[in-house]
Amino acid sequence: MEFEDELNRTLPADLPWRAVVVQKSAMHLQLIVEANRHFNLTRITSPREAAVKHVLDSVLPWRLFAEARHILDAGAGPGFPGIPLALVLPNIRFTLAESIQKKARFLEEAVATLELPNVVVAPRRAEEIWREGGIDVITARALAPISRVLELFAPALKAGRKILLYKGPDAEQEIAESARAAAKLHARMKGAMNCELPDGMGTRTIVEITVPRPR
Repeated sequence: MEFEDELNRTLPADLPWRAVVVQKSAMHLQLIVEANRHFNLTRITSPREAAVKHVLDSVLPWRLFAEARHILDAGAGPGFPGIPLALVLPNIRFTLAESIQKKARFLEEAVATLELPNVVVAPRRAEEIWREGGIDVITARALAPISRVLELFAPALKAGRKILLYKGPDAEQEIAESARAAAKLHARMKGAMNCELPDGMGTRTIVEITVPRPR
């Protein structure tokens, strides 16, 4: 019950499907703790830290995703931000891309246990998956620096996909360092949302990257 209690204290009161998010996110975190006994999924497993740094962090920008039809979580790891967002946005399809096989197997078990009909797991690289159609938003929380993301997903941006990256306090510096690479793609980058996590647990910036369509 510790995870559930912390999530109840932590998640915003106006979060869509809040009761379901609390219940199933607590189950998800418990699955991670159990899996961590066999291989390292995450070092953050204490109830307070996990509630804030994993679940709250994932769902705070949910409004930025609300108009999407199909979201690709690139390098989903133990399932963040994809699984919490999928709980908040049950009418949107999610594909969790994870090329490390043991992590992908964990995700498959978690999605089955949590009974998430809007989520599929793809044990492959995200830069290959988007080409199969339908995906309109790509997100990632700890995938790579912006310059590397631009390199990996240049074709996706040119094809009109939007990228929303979860970044920390150095987001503006990363944007500046990636300006030349973005200019080559005619990509626009901006901080779409900034927030402070509670208890001094860090700063979160969501960086939006798009390539405007020619008029």
